[in-house]
Amino acid sequence: MASAKIKKGDSVVVLSGKDKGKTGTVAQVMPKDGKVVVEGVNVTTRHRKPTQTNPQGGIDRAPAPMAISKVAVADPKDGKPTRVRFEMKDGKKVRVAVKSGETIDG
Repeated sequence: MASAKIKKGDSVVVLSGKDKGKTGTVAQVMPKDGKVVVEGVNVTTRHRKPTQTNPQGGIDRAPAPMAISKVAVADPKDGKPTRVRFEMKDGKKVRVAVKSGETIDG
């Protein structure tokens, strides 16, 4: 199995959809489903009725999963979207931004 190119904690840019161009950090990756949750992006609202546990009720806002193909890792140099390549440095496999050649939190 190939190594994951997008990991939890990465800074990513949304490539398509209603949030196109927004950036955020990855909160969760679901490799089996091919989805990713990005903080502050693809936020859904749920109107909750008052219950015994939540007597106030109200509107809950939470980020929903989105397709991993809709996001790209942000280049550490300028924050623009870039592809990711793997290289061996000092005997370790590290992720490298294709655009700038910079190591991504490796």
